[in-house]
Amino acid sequence: MYKNIIFDLGGVVIDFNPRDFLLDYFMNKTAEDAVYDLTFGSKEWEDLDAGLITRAAANRIMLENAAQVGRTFEVQTVIDEWEKILHTKRSTVKTMMQLKLAGYHLYYLSNIAADTMEHIREREFFPLFDGGIASCDVHVNKPDPKIYTLLMQKYHLVYEESIFVDDSRANAQAAYNLGITGILYKNKKSFNRALERCGIQLPDLRAALQQRKREQQRRRQQQAARQHPQQEAGQAGETSRSETDAKKPEQ
Repeated sequence: MYKNIIFDLGGVVIDFNPRDFLLDYFMNKTAEDAVYDLTFGSKEWEDLDAGLITRAAANRIMLENAAQVGRTFEVQTVIDEWEKILHTKRSTVKTMMQLKLAGYHLYYLSNIAADTMEHIREREFFPLFDGGIASCDVHVNKPDPKIYTLLMQKYHLVYEESIFVDDSRANAQAAYNLGITGILYKNKKSFNRALERCGIQLPDLRAALQQRKREQQRRRQQQAARQHPQQEAGQAGETSRSETDAKKPEQ
């Protein structure tokens, strides 16, 4: 029986498609490939995710490399604009809420730079996670098995009870190789079908929230009912004392 669902962030919970971003800006396959290699696909980007270099240092090196091949303008554009693609994937967040309501524990395991992670932690969905590991904090990137092991050990998770969701085939395969069920994220429908094949039934979110609201109201009513007799008893005691005092003879 599965108990834990582990999410990649970029590409699963947060929109992150560098290729689409480059296509929108440059619309030239040669330029797109060159700029990708200088930025998103560079060693500097990998080192950022691993927490081995600062954003300022990485940007400086990427621009120096770009200048050598006449791509300074394009790389500067990426540096200035790339964070605009990091939109929250509402469909994934809805599924996370359904999983949470169904009693599953949610974790994140992401290759991500420190400054980006700071922004993600401020998103409204982040409290849904019971914990997680960012590569920048442990200086290891997926698909290195070490980062998966660190997560499992930190939260005492059982491999056979856990599912890992990632938009990278290599990362999902690495989880599978360790005994964690891996799901390759493509879109909402395929993700939900994969969960169903794992025996996970997602509750109707609206109905579940309404049921929770009714339960909360019932608990409040029960609590008020328990307090009410005490209040009446207290009022009765005060009345009795007042009557007794009134009947006392004058000395």
